[in-house]
Amino acid sequence: MNAAAGEDAGDGGIGVSAPFPWDLVMHVGFSLLRLSSEDFWALTPVEFFLMTGGARPRAVATGRGELEELMRAFPDR
Repeated sequence: MNAAAGEDAGDGGIGVSAPFPWDLVMHVGFSLLRLSSEDFWALTPVEFFLMTGGARPRAVATGRGELEELMRAFPDR
């Protein structure tokens, strides 16, 4: 629970993490997803991740070759 509360793990700085962003997660759960308190607190982290679009396919980044091709096709003027 230390990490969720933003407390030091007591290991001399190894594994120190930022506090869990409860304000953001609660805003998404209650305001955007419009979950009840009961439903929000019953969710597992995986369920929340899936509900917020975490499993949607991600676009493949443009490679260097494609970028150079686009730069030749559309040069800066």
